[in-house]
Amino acid sequence: MLESIRSKVMAGERLNRNDAMALMMTEDIFTLGELASVSSERHNANRAYFVRNIHVNPTNICVNRCRFCAFSRSRGEEGAYEMSTRQIIGRIRKAMPLSEVHLVGGLHPDWPFEHYLKMVRSIKRSFPLLHLKAFTAAEIDYMMKISGLGLTEVLRALREAGLDAMPGGGAEIFAPSVRNMLCPEKITGERWLEVIEAAHLAGIRTNATMLYGHLEKPSHRVDHLMKLRELQDRTGGFQAFIPLSYQPDNTEIGGSGISGLDDLRTIAVSRLVLDNFAHIKAYWVMLGEKVSQLALCFGADDLDGTIVEEKITWSAGQRSRRGITAGELRRLIKKAGKRPVERDSFYRAVRGSRSA
Repeated sequence: MLESIRSKVMAGERLNRNDAMALMMTEDIFTLGELASVSSERHNANRAYFVRNIHVNPTNICVNRCRFCAFSRSRGEEGAYEMSTRQIIGRIRKAMPLSEVHLVGGLHPDWPFEHYLKMVRSIKRSFPLLHLKAFTAAEIDYMMKISGLGLTEVLRALREAGLDAMPGGGAEIFAPSVRNMLCPEKITGERWLEVIEAAHLAGIRTNATMLYGHLEKPSHRVDHLMKLRELQDRTGGFQAFIPLSYQPDNTEIGGSGISGLDDLRTIAVSRLVLDNFAHIKAYWVMLGEKVSQLALCFGADDLDGTIVEEKITWSAGQRSRRGITAGELRRLIKKAGKRPVERDSFYRAVRGSRSA
């Protein structure tokens, strides 16, 4: 089976669902890595990207209670917090120089839509040259509910306020049978796709994610990838795909997590199936630095960024560093045999950065 898939990959032909399942089930991790590397080099030659960014999570107070999430709290619960816009701006200023702000948080029961608009306007007014990548599809859907506005109106208002792009969080696993066990209160997988498609049509580029290693089966991962590929065929609005390795500690679901081999397999299969995605990200915060570095030889071409401070993954027990320097990212990439390229939010090389 792998030989017929190899022929397709070498010819640049699209893989079908059966091919994807065969790849997801194979134990031949070396052939899988070889094929994913061919596909990756076709998209990005020998380049691997990183960005100077900061992750800011304005609040962990959330009306939802996703069973896989160790981050969210109810109002008044121990550990609950909310940041003012002034505090957010202060945190960004302290982390400068940056190219990107990544802003996602809980669905706060008391914040009106105008609060989010003010937050975006204030950040852009304070840092007009920074790219603001903010709000998951679940957050956008929640803003519709609290504002009474339509989806297009919410997206337009956010874009006018200064939103540049959206992350891909909240996708989890699309399959209803699994999603209903993971996060029954969250928007459906179908709704996630609807919100993201509307964002693309509004001129807002996004990422896409998949949370794996919990209750799903390989067929659910393949189904997820196929749905993303179909949407990308229609809109072309996805920039990068980020497989997110489930972190089990302090969650209702629990579990023991998965192996590094499964991480590499998932990244490689993603690169081979998502032929219309330019970039596959190895999110070092979840994978760890060494597995992320190895993932650059298994189809990934992006290590994300400096992060500075990360709360969501740390809440679930991950103990990678909360931040990393641009110099360290550059060294990780070079030691993997790739050419480091410092990028902005839209994968344009940052002027004046060292890329060798």
